[in-house]
Amino acid sequence: MKSRIHYGWVVILTGLLVTIGAHGFGRMSYTLILPAMKDGLHFNYTQLGLLGTGNFVGYLVMAIVGGFLAARIGTRIVIALALTLMGVTMVLTGLAETFSFAFSMRLLTGLGNGAAYVPAMALGSAWFAVERRGFATGIVSAGIGGGTMISGLIVPVILKAYGAEGWQFAWYYLGGAVLVIAGIAALLIRSRPEEMGLHRVGAAPSSVPGTTSGGSVGALEWGKVYTMGLVWYLGMVYFMYGLSYIIYMTFFAAYLVKEAGLTQAEVGRMWAMVGGLSIFCGVIWGGLSDKLGRAKGASLAYIVLGISYAILALAHARTGYYVSAIVFGITAWSIPVIMAVAAGDYVGPRLAPAGLGFITLFFGIGQALGPSLAGYLADLTHSFTGPLLLACAISFAGAALSLGLKRVAPEG
Repeated sequence: MKSRIHYGWVVILTGLLVTIGAHGFGRMSYTLILPAMKDGLHFNYTQLGLLGTGNFVGYLVMAIVGGFLAARIGTRIVIALALTLMGVTMVLTGLAETFSFAFSMRLLTGLGNGAAYVPAMALGSAWFAVERRGFATGIVSAGIGGGTMISGLIVPVILKAYGAEGWQFAWYYLGGAVLVIAGIAALLIRSRPEEMGLHRVGAAPSSVPGTTSGGSVGALEWGKVYTMGLVWYLGMVYFMYGLSYIIYMTFFAAYLVKEAGLTQAEVGRMWAMVGGLSIFCGVIWGGLSDKLGRAKGASLAYIVLGISYAILALAHARTGYYVSAIVFGITAWSIPVIMAVAAGDYVGPRLAPAGLGFITLFFGIGQALGPSLAGYLADLTHSFTGPLLLACAISFAGAALSLGLKRVAPEG
């Protein structure tokens, strides 16, 4: 008797859990832990920005390599090992006493983050037909918001409960949770429906390419990824998101606590609100891109994100801070979802992890540059207004570039 629920939904929901751990706990929590780490380790904002850069350099390296490895040896193996690396190094981050050790651990956490997140975001292209990829990928991306919300609720509690050592215990608890998720992913994720004799959700069995072919992806097929002009242009569009959003994400809490004078608890609640609002933004924007096309969907998302950055920079009032957080929350992960789906559209479901990994090169370069640049400007001007306005301008440039994305009709 056939199951009434396609296993693709199990895979997608497990992918959601992966992004909760990889992005929500491993990356987004840093925004809330950052002020306490600054006080505990006596770092300046440039050093804190460099820690963020180290994390994103690691993310960049393994986002590319991890995407190709997932296409070659399987998504399940890559994700499970990557989350294990993340969990261990997050726990070790709590033991940091020097900048060099903290930087090394954030770098290694970034390696695991990239290798887990990119294959997880490509699961929608592997398991769902093209007309439903945006929606499915949006579900996976909801874990970013879910993890951010959970972090926003529990990190301030941990920081308060453990006093000066709170930032250390925050890393211990979050790292342990990521290790649990690694085990769940190893049990439930499958790379492609063909492994289980299934067709993609929303596709007829006869329309599934590669059902009788081997599981490995050859070098000639990989060449399709890095020789396609559309993929390079997609990477340029993604670069703008990496460079702009990370400025907002990294220094959101530091700005509101250190410059605007809000309490850590209030900022934690605000961050939890961002996470809660962003849970469904991937589904919304992914579905919107299914209907409007990737170009118009991405352009509109960039405009909304740019507005949120400008409001935070210029409001200088509590109401404005909340408005900025709300606008950002409903759009936060829109671009990664659209980019992941567009990569699958361009290179096909089998190569989707590799395609997304390749364009993440551009995204990661932007992420690596953003925190250090913003931290330097903040130290130079003693304000975050300039960095936030820069993020706004970059986002609007991304909106213009997005309109140049081409619609394709991929096989399958």
